[in-house]
Amino acid sequence: MAFDINEVLSNMLNAVKGTVKDNWSTIKDTANTFLQSRKERLDLLISLRLDNQISEELFQKRLADEQAILESELHSIAIISKAIAQQATNAAFDVLGKAVQAALGTIL
Repeated sequence: MAFDINEVLSNMLNAVKGTVKDNWSTIKDTANTFLQSRKERLDLLISLRLDNQISEELFQKRLADEQAILESELHSIAIISKAIAQQATNAAFDVLGKAVQAALGTIL
């Protein structure tokens, strides 16, 4: 399976939307801006991992950094609680992780 960053970002946004439900209209722009601004970085990290140029351990550390940044951005919107921000962030990055694993599965 080829990795399509645009499809994955869309799926990540949908995961956030499903988690925050009633607050989606409030955080939609923040979540979308974050993912679009990180698109190149995420794509680079994923490409490096898929090409085995970085280890799974380093990849997971970098993704944890990105996850923390998204959670911080979501926290900046006072309307949602910390728990919802964490759930939304985890949902988004679960989507990303599964997409990378699926792509890795096709090249191994």
